[in-house]
Amino acid sequence: MAEIQNLSTELEVRKQKIQDLKDMGEIPYKAKFDRTCTIKEARGKLGEHVKICGRVVFKRVMGKFGFMQIRDIEDKIQISVGRNELDEEAYTFYKKYVDIADFVGVEGEVYTTQTGEVTVKAEKVTLLSKTMRSLPEKFHGLTDTEAKYRQRYLDLISNEEARAVFIGRSKLLAFIRKYLGENGFMEVETPILQNAVCGASAKPFFTHHNALDIDLNLRIAPETYLKQCIAGGFDRVFEVAKCFRNEGMDTQHLQEFTQVEWYASYWNYEDNIKFFQGFLKNLLLELTGKTTIEKDGVVLDFGKENLDRINYVESMREILGFDFLAENDPVELKKKIVEKGLFTMGELEDYKSVSQIIDFVYKKKIREKIVQPTILYNYPASLIPLARRNDEDERIIDVFQVVVMGTELCKAYSELVNPIQQRQAFEKQLEAKKQGDDETMDLDEGFMLAMEHGMPPISGLGCGLDRLLMLIYNQQSVRDVVLFPIMR
Repeated sequence: MAEIQNLSTELEVRKQKIQDLKDMGEIPYKAKFDRTCTIKEARGKLGEHVKICGRVVFKRVMGKFGFMQIRDIEDKIQISVGRNELDEEAYTFYKKYVDIADFVGVEGEVYTTQTGEVTVKAEKVTLLSKTMRSLPEKFHGLTDTEAKYRQRYLDLISNEEARAVFIGRSKLLAFIRKYLGENGFMEVETPILQNAVCGASAKPFFTHHNALDIDLNLRIAPETYLKQCIAGGFDRVFEVAKCFRNEGMDTQHLQEFTQVEWYASYWNYEDNIKFFQGFLKNLLLELTGKTTIEKDGVVLDFGKENLDRINYVESMREILGFDFLAENDPVELKKKIVEKGLFTMGELEDYKSVSQIIDFVYKKKIREKIVQPTILYNYPASLIPLARRNDEDERIIDVFQVVVMGTELCKAYSELVNPIQQRQAFEKQLEAKKQGDDETMDLDEGFMLAMEHGMPPISGLGCGLDRLLMLIYNQQSVRDVVLFPIMR
């Protein structure tokens, strides 16, 4: 009750100040401020006169002299405010009407205090925007840990780590466009509203288009449309895409997420392996200045010329002890796995199709044990219907993933451009759907039509940016790298 009463009192006090300002002929919410530099730039301008602005995050008045601190997203700086520089009226106004959380403009000379603190000696303080609420004193002391997700702006104001993460996210997006552009990729845009569930194995969100009176799904991946761009003559394309999958939430999954996908004509998956390794190295150098990351106390090395490799099919054969690629019946496959003592039938109960069962075993027996950056390659064809079949064994596809500390950073493959094989793969997806697998793809006739008109050899890659940022900035939850995650 005391907190609510204090909040109510604070709101009333600040409302009254706003009214007082209006009565005085002041404008509580200015239209603009002509700053000469940012706060970060001002810190390097000792002896110069500057005009800077930001939010007040600290204020202390000691009679006729005091300090405040203002900050923006990049930096903060101390401001000294005293009667030697301001006349009595201006100083009284500052003491009475400038509060913590307000936005102010400051004019004055940059100097260094006796303690070595870079400071601006205020010759003029302008109230730019009057706030009605103060800032939490110790934001991370809040018992409601979800508060920082619901009120991200407070997290950004109060938390240095959060600011670093989201500045890094912005730099990541800029790097992607710069790096891919320099390597011949063109950015394109594909639709979020689609009429076929295709591009990945996932449960979709559905919506209704009133004007056309048709049901549509939200994009789960941009893949099929990006390949149609290749069919249309683009040599290399990419998209930074918002995708939506109506699945469970945990520390590594949100229903709305961001990924980059790129596709290169005339590449195979080995070309993409080389390119992605270079992409990761250069990205880390851009964001952190080094090619190693410390995650949960483990130093991860991305600086190797070639990352370690694991052959998916061979490793699974060793674990299972039989040729699992020959199994087409999910019931028989489960029986064999249980007979080997790997899992109980109860643990396998939720997995309906052969591809789901295989994927479950892989995640538990291989993926979870991987720590250092590792390339997994040679996947079963049943897992990815859009990937190219291996020339020596059509039950295997030319696929790779980079896995770090049990987390998949990317999925990439030589693309299937044979329309006959593609239709057969889609038909197998429909069979899996009948078996109860609700994460299968539809038979996308629009995509099939484009494929029948012809596509060159292609290799594509998809990389989830949220998980990548979690790794780079050592964050424990995907919500910590998404500005405004969906909340109940």
